[in-house]
Amino acid sequence: MLRFIVRRLLQLIPILLGLSVLLFAWLRALPGGPAQAALGERATPEDIARYNELFGLDEPLVVQYLRFLGRAVRLDFGTSARTGRSVTTEFFERMPGTIELTLFAMVFAIGLGIPLGYLAARRHGSWVDSTSVIASLLGVAIPVFFLAYLLRLGFAVELGWLPGSGRQDVRMNATRITNFYVLDGLLTREWDAAWDAVKHLLLPAIALGTIPLAIIVRITRASVLDVVNEDYVRTANAKGLATATVRRRHIIRNALLPVSTTIGLQTGLLLSGAVLTESVFAFGGVGSAIYEAIGARDFAVLQGFILILAVVYVLVNLLVDISYGLLDPRVRVR
Repeated sequence: MLRFIVRRLLQLIPILLGLSVLLFAWLRALPGGPAQAALGERATPEDIARYNELFGLDEPLVVQYLRFLGRAVRLDFGTSARTGRSVTTEFFERMPGTIELTLFAMVFAIGLGIPLGYLAARRHGSWVDSTSVIASLLGVAIPVFFLAYLLRLGFAVELGWLPGSGRQDVRMNATRITNFYVLDGLLTREWDAAWDAVKHLLLPAIALGTIPLAIIVRITRASVLDVVNEDYVRTANAKGLATATVRRRHIIRNALLPVSTTIGLQTGLLLSGAVLTESVFAFGGVGSAIYEAIGARDFAVLQGFILILAVVYVLVNLLVDISYGLLDPRVRVR
């Protein structure tokens, strides 16, 4: 197993280097460039030239990239042109909100997706199966931002059942320990603060978790249908094993192997792709910070946030590979 993990870690090095090259080149190709973004629209050519000389932006791109790579290894991405604060500090202040949102979205997706997918497979060909397939197709097809606007309009604006923006009521004088608002409320026994944070999470979590829910339903359904036709399942039924035993030990356990991979990949995608959902709900996580940085052309924030999120996504994929190797030993020898 150790050899398997080391091999996967070594494979990450060229991937991360390639990501850094693409990000560096993309940001340098944007209109205006870093100097224009930092100095504003009224900056003169002389101001831009002085800025480029001061920060080494007039040097060859290879030199700039190597300097950027060295700073990235130290998690030094400079300061935000919009707020004047360290990019790394802002990221780690915002990241807990995105993690909370992702966890709630995945709990929603997994809690409904696996049972619905299993039920659809066991009722294969029935109206339950057909309904689940149609619903999963709709779940994938509906854009996240459109569903987010519908949920906010219906449950926050029209009905007023749930809050439609923010991570917590601004009037809530809650104690901050970890910056995970739900966890902080539980740790300090401020139950009203924890419940208020949960209510603020519900609508964006449902909007963000709809696509993973649809995918998990489809993967679970297909996986269960494959497993129930395997020889070992027919043999277990022929031996007269209890239905619950066959279902638990032979069907569900084996069917969850590809589902676990899907869950891991979707979690990584949500961590790095919550921009639209957080923007609609003004949630205050990493996604909304990236959206604001795009509007302000804050290159330092874009560069730092996107690269860190890319690393997080790659590491999540690594954890998925390792977990799959633990669940299925055959993977380790590949």
